[in-house]
Amino acid sequence: GLTPVLLCCTSVLAGKINLPEFIVKCPAHCKETKQQVYGTGVFASISSICNAAIHSGVITNSGGKVIVRKMAGQNIYKGTNSNGVRSLSLPKWRESFVVSVDALPPDPSIVYSSFSVCPLLSGQKEAKAPVATTALPVTTAPEPATTTAPEPTTTTTTTTPAPTTTTSTTTITTTTPPPTTAKAHTHTHTHTHASYCKVDLAFLMDGSWSIGKRRFKIQKDFLAEVAHAINVGVAGPMMGIIQYGDDPVTEISLKTYSNSRDVKTAIDKIVQKGGLSNVGRALSYINKQYFSDANGNRGGAPNVAVVLVDGWPTDKVEEASRLARESGINIFFVTIEGPDDNEKHNVVEANFVDKAVCRTNGFFSLPVSSWFALRKAVQPLVKRVCDTDRLVCSKTCLNANDIAFVIDGSSSVGTGNFRTVLQFVANVTREFEISDTDTRVGAVQYTYEQRLEFAFGQHNNKADLLNAIKRINYWSGGTSTGAAITYAAEQLFSKSKPNKRKIMIVITDGRSYDDVRAPALAVHRQGVIAYSIGIAWAAQDELEYIATDPDKEHSFFVDEFDSLYKFVPKIIHNICQEFNSQPRN
Repeated sequence: GLTPVLLCCTSVLAGKINLPEFIVKCPAHCKETKQQVYGTGVFASISSICNAAIHSGVITNSGGKVIVRKMAGQNIYKGTNSNGVRSLSLPKWRESFVVSVDALPPDPSIVYSSFSVCPLLSGQKEAKAPVATTALPVTTAPEPATTTAPEPTTTTTTTTPAPTTTTSTTTITTTTPPPTTAKAHTHTHTHTHASYCKVDLAFLMDGSWSIGKRRFKIQKDFLAEVAHAINVGVAGPMMGIIQYGDDPVTEISLKTYSNSRDVKTAIDKIVQKGGLSNVGRALSYINKQYFSDANGNRGGAPNVAVVLVDGWPTDKVEEASRLARESGINIFFVTIEGPDDNEKHNVVEANFVDKAVCRTNGFFSLPVSSWFALRKAVQPLVKRVCDTDRLVCSKTCLNANDIAFVIDGSSSVGTGNFRTVLQFVANVTREFEISDTDTRVGAVQYTYEQRLEFAFGQHNNKADLLNAIKRINYWSGGTSTGAAITYAAEQLFSKSKPNKRKIMIVITDGRSYDDVRAPALAVHRQGVIAYSIGIAWAAQDELEYIATDPDKEHSFFVDEFDSLYKFVPKIIHNICQEFNSQPRN
């Protein structure tokens, strides 16, 4: 039988349920929630289950029960419009699911260890729902038990929303199972959790002399406890260890051991190598050598590096960690007994942790007051490295670019149409992760002359960037597209980061007064991927010269400005598809 789970369309993503197959009961009016769906037919696990079911035509907007079946991750998810739900495109994702019609009544002898109550749509009054403090199994439709097990006791809570034009009732049935069932279930649940945590996890352990023998032993015990807690295995997390001092050395590669017991035995044999605490050098090493295919990097699993530091690093970490993050490694820092006030002047790089991690919100850093408190960090750390939805620093097609918009401001465009172009620029920008280590955006406006509106990295968060786009003033004048491409290469791409993909999007409504062929060829040779978007009187031959080959993937044409918005998903899709076909890590 399948595990029945009562879920809500507005909040639950398939990836949050750690089961290979289960039934979901979707309430009515899911479509109004506009919850995101990625893919067509096969969906990425960060999609809303119920909206994916409507998109597939398995249920309608009036709700119903569906079977969810988990599958392996795909290399590309194609977005389409179907049954009133717009799904989005997505590059590679680690897990997928398909939905089908639920034709069978659920098996009441199977239980599930947690439940969620549907948040109601706005405008409905929310009833108080019971809160599960312990693991409570759930069934959607209790039926008489056919087994000889002791009779379960059942409590039913019915929550009815305040009257609106349509009324719906949600029934949550909590069943207390016989002790045997509960016991058996707990075991399988921990197992599914472990395989769900599919990460390639490397620990950088501190082997410097300053740590001493006793604390080095505590560090090894900590790593052994982590290995036990995450349940190492080929379907789940793989764990490796690098010891660093003056230079880093691989103690355990990612592919050496496929269970926690063997990892623990290997940790026990590690001998302290001594030296300084050169963390920056160790981060460069994992970026260039450790996370390689030969060393067991799986590609489909996020790369995670946890740095253990006693005191503080003896070299600089900012640059090395930035490069590591940009190649897709998520960095966590566990700092033990950091510098006190009278030692701060010895620290090579002030605020080294904030400079090394991708978000300064505390998620990626765990300060531990003393070595004896290190054990308490095992569970919080495991929880974080397994929270694959939060590992946003991994390099994807949405956070790996320097994108330059080259915008035609000639007099034929006109003020109203120019605002439409800026709206298009904002819509494309909105899809990317924006920060100094993620995607950066720059813009040039041109007529006969060129003007740098803002440079890469000038606006390092999405809100500021979208405001800057909105504030661009229409210039009006001639159309020298060739000169504008050369200008963008000099002003923007010459300052591009070495391991960012360089993308140029040229938007024009007419034939250029100068030659576009030579400037376009020059930027192509610099490794820039060029897209051309022509409107109204733009010349087809010029659009093709500007665009990177193949033209049909990089060159677009519309008759009128108001149709520009249609290209947003296509451009994002093509940028992502191209990214995913490139070898990485």
